[in-house]
Amino acid sequence: MNLLRKILYFIRYRYHIIYRVMITLLAMTLIVISLPKTVRFNYHYVQGLPWAYNELIAPFDFAILKTDKELADEKELLLDQLIPFYTLSKSASDSMRKELERGFEKKWEVKYNNTEPLLKENTLSEIYRLFDAVTTRGIVSVKEIIQDKPELNILRGNHANRIAITDLFTLQTAQKYYQLETAKAKQIDKKIALDILQEYLFINLKYNEEMTSKEEIQLLSQLSLTQGLVQKGERIIAKGELVSAKKFQVLYSLENEFNKQFGGSNKFRSLFLGQSLLVFLSIGLLGLFIGYFDPKILNDSRQVMLILSAILIIIIPLSILIQAANEYILLFPFALLPLLLRSFFEEKLTLMIHLITVLIMSAFVPDGFQFVFIQMIAGIVAVVGVKDLHKRGQIFIASLLIFVSYLFVYFMLLLVMDGGLGKFNIFNIYLFAISALLTLFSFPLIYLFEKVFSQLTNISLLELSEMNSTLLRELARKAPGTFQHSIQVGNMAEAVIQEIGGNPLLVRAGALYHDIGKMYNPRYFIENQITGLNPHDELSYEESVALIKGHVALGIQLAKKHNLPDAIIDFIRTHHGNRRVEYFYRNAVKDLGENAVYEEDYTYNGPIPFSRETAVLMMADSVEAASRSISKPDEDNISQLVDSILESQINADQFINSNITFRDINTAKKILKRFLLNIFHIRIEYPK
Repeated sequence: MNLLRKILYFIRYRYHIIYRVMITLLAMTLIVISLPKTVRFNYHYVQGLPWAYNELIAPFDFAILKTDKELADEKELLLDQLIPFYTLSKSASDSMRKELERGFEKKWEVKYNNTEPLLKENTLSEIYRLFDAVTTRGIVSVKEIIQDKPELNILRGNHANRIAITDLFTLQTAQKYYQLETAKAKQIDKKIALDILQEYLFINLKYNEEMTSKEEIQLLSQLSLTQGLVQKGERIIAKGELVSAKKFQVLYSLENEFNKQFGGSNKFRSLFLGQSLLVFLSIGLLGLFIGYFDPKILNDSRQVMLILSAILIIIIPLSILIQAANEYILLFPFALLPLLLRSFFEEKLTLMIHLITVLIMSAFVPDGFQFVFIQMIAGIVAVVGVKDLHKRGQIFIASLLIFVSYLFVYFMLLLVMDGGLGKFNIFNIYLFAISALLTLFSFPLIYLFEKVFSQLTNISLLELSEMNSTLLRELARKAPGTFQHSIQVGNMAEAVIQEIGGNPLLVRAGALYHDIGKMYNPRYFIENQITGLNPHDELSYEESVALIKGHVALGIQLAKKHNLPDAIIDFIRTHHGNRRVEYFYRNAVKDLGENAVYEEDYTYNGPIPFSRETAVLMMADSVEAASRSISKPDEDNISQLVDSILESQINADQFINSNITFRDINTAKKILKRFLLNIFHIRIEYPK
């Protein structure tokens, strides 16, 4: 029972960690399942270049494959021996014989009116003899005769006879034969006989493609694909030895046999284990990198899911492409990954994720070295091309730069690997162009990832900071003093963040919306009081504090109603932290006594700031608001004001959850002081 309680306690207070671990394991499982389940031949060799590896010994017996040219030459020789098949149609001849007889009867009746029976019999008999002589041998079309074939196989029923092409008739030779034979005949009507024979002359030999194809297959089955044998333990090539044409063919044969032997299901378990270890190690290293350089990402489930999803939308489609048509790998827009990630993360993390993904896939694509080199250069160019993604047009420029980098690296690799441009393939240029164009799909993907994972990009922050937005227009109308205060806070906080590091656009957007809750009761906040009357004079301290504290909760409600991102709402939640409403607390203690005042009633609900941006906003907000109460805004008073406010915030532990240092706070003090001096137009007195 105690063990069960401990387990439940562990799950209850660490479910966020368990959740992130589970989605990471799920993503790794999906990656491993999608990867091609084939073993690769891990040697790269180029004809004409030295062998770069140690001495290679044959791991098993294998036959040496013939080259494509050798196979083509041998195939041509075999096909020269092919005797095509033609089918002689006896039924067609019999049918035409009957038609011929009917035609003869009509012609004889017209000319002789059924007289001259002996002459008729002799003429018809001669016609039959000549017709049968020609159709029995066969009449073939000149167009269907396969060139350079001295003989043909003639199919009569189920029997085939090989006959010389010269022994067959064509339409022309049959006509000449009829003319000669009818001229020599006696006691017949030569004109009627010749007219009938020529009128019913037809082709009765048809090319039999099916039988010819079978014969061709039979001949090609005799073609041997190999020449020679390499035995296990035999040396194939030594280190530094030139890869000649002969050696190249031996290496190619070894690679082909290797893929046959080790690409089957009998190796699936060990292959699956190896791929699992590869993915686990790669994702593990990525996690260590993030934990060392930006640990807050690992504590944000949405950002973890965003990274894993981005990796999956690259690896899964590419794995499918490798297995379906690996000749189109260059078509795949791998540079889309850094374009997508750069919208949400810093350059070094984007490049690290891109590198890890490239390395995982390099184990499964042909020419892994070239793949890594091309995609890494393209990834770096993509990150540089959108270093500060403030306009969507920058992605078009990045796409063009990616295409140029593809071309540059492709030509460079041709020179390095092949020693020239002899193997240049224009088709690859088309693939590069399409790949670069496909990176433009980062547009909808960035928008989709923003919505799904509730993340913000610089473009969205710029849109949120637009002064003409509905919510900010309403704030300017209902609480103009608060609106001006928010603008000044944004300017001050942005200047600090630019100096100490962080996201200036995020802190500016957060500043513009941090006090939107004051729209509900604007006259209860001093910056909106223009008549000189203070409505708090008519309220008790508790009522005044409730109104002042309430602007935080009201601001959160209003932000959610207008679908503001959580990252902006965080500024509303944290800009007062869990500090006291000091003015009313001190007056209450003074008037009512310390024992009659409950400090919790005068304290904001928090939470305290948890990032540089939210911490700096708290500083700027407090300093700007307090500066309005300075009666004599000179350099000393402003300096003392800034120092005292920030020291009180430090003493109240408002920054313990923020990744901000004392050095950053000192820098912030200097910048805030300079801003206030400029606001009040104070000149420093120079020594005489």
